[in-house]
Amino acid sequence: MDPPSDRPAETRTPLTAPPTFTPPCGPITGWADRAVLRATGIPYAHAHRFSAPTPVADWSTPLAATSWSPGCPQAPVKFFERVLGATSDGLDQDEHCQHLSITLPTDVRPGAGLPVMVWIHGGSYASGAGDLAIMDPAPLVAQEHLVVVSVTYRLGLFGYLGDGGNRPANLGLLDQIAALRWVQRNIAAFGGNPGNVTVFGQSAGGDAVAHLMATPEAAGLLRRAIIQSAPLGITRGRAKMYKAMAEATRDVTPEMPAADVVARQTAATRRILRFGLKAAMPFGTQYGHDPLPSENAVPAAWEAVAPDIDVLIGHTSEEVRLFLPTLPAFHRITAIPLVGELIRRAVVAAFTTAVYTRPAKRFARRHTRAGGRAHRYLITFSAPGNDHGAAHTIDLPLLFGDEKAWQHAELIAGATWAQITEAATALRHLWAEFARGHPLPDRGDIPGVLHHRRA
Repeated sequence: MDPPSDRPAETRTPLTAPPTFTPPCGPITGWADRAVLRATGIPYAHAHRFSAPTPVADWSTPLAATSWSPGCPQAPVKFFERVLGATSDGLDQDEHCQHLSITLPTDVRPGAGLPVMVWIHGGSYASGAGDLAIMDPAPLVAQEHLVVVSVTYRLGLFGYLGDGGNRPANLGLLDQIAALRWVQRNIAAFGGNPGNVTVFGQSAGGDAVAHLMATPEAAGLLRRAIIQSAPLGITRGRAKMYKAMAEATRDVTPEMPAADVVARQTAATRRILRFGLKAAMPFGTQYGHDPLPSENAVPAAWEAVAPDIDVLIGHTSEEVRLFLPTLPAFHRITAIPLVGELIRRAVVAAFTTAVYTRPAKRFARRHTRAGGRAHRYLITFSAPGNDHGAAHTIDLPLLFGDEKAWQHAELIAGATWAQITEAATALRHLWAEFARGHPLPDRGDIPGVLHHRRA
């Protein structure tokens, strides 16, 4: 069967002799991009609105994988666009966004058996896309000679608001599982080892990685997990909030234009502010809905897979410092001479500990007690003189993207690109060593960037 006809228009012109791949799904033509090869915008599944994904049928005509994956429809987040210097980068938006992109070394051969890293992007389960320029894995691939797969999945009302009835929960999580199944079946044709897959994600993406581990298929889909800045401290006890969101969006239908769905989503998130800190991430995985067990049974599910999945889990030292500028009242308090800075430090420390540090420690300890291997890390890097400090998302420029992608980001203003590159080179190598399965030392340190220890 030929590939779907509703793919985004091509945005890249292949070379005279573009790289070709012959995975079981069907022939694929990629493109060369400086120091890496690409096969982008590959459909891994399809779904109607509020339906579980189904695999895309195999095709026989070569698929031109030369377009970026479309992002799920979403409202712009001006604050993050300013802080991260990121926009939609001209990406199409389409609720049929179940596509993935593969970045691989230029000298790779089928069956080379390189480590595979599958990236799950963050964005509070409401924004972002796998192919944003600030999340380009090309530097990681070129430096460490491995294969990276970037997954785009359904967000917001399209992917994470289930009412247990006509709108199933966890559709975005099911998309991610479908993508991992695609990787297991096809990645060897791109030089990757399907038996050595590391799934890594940041923020909501890190939360997704943790919950992928709680699904029945986890042990067969990934060998390692890197959980970056997952807000595990606000992922429990969310049933009432999800019910309120479902009631606030009851008029959303399968036929409604996608733009209208996004507008109703934006309005509904304002109606759940009474749920406090949990409302900072209004969407997410729902326990007791396919493919997740009940909330009380999730710890046992994590323990069951612990011997089969190595874990690297951690966060930045000043996570919530990123969000303080969005709170005008708090900004006025911290502006008070002398005591203002003390108040800010205390609040940043308290909320970083509650949302990130304490639950990450608990996750790692449970994992090791159940027979698994886990390491914890703390990122301390920050741009000199930058008011954001070592805030949430500071790990992204240390893993992904180039100077052009990050040139307008407030997050790293004050640092030269040479400083960022030096820190990034060391951090990428640590992530890659973990993905290769090389044992990390019981304790380690990248001065001024990160320190880690075995749980």
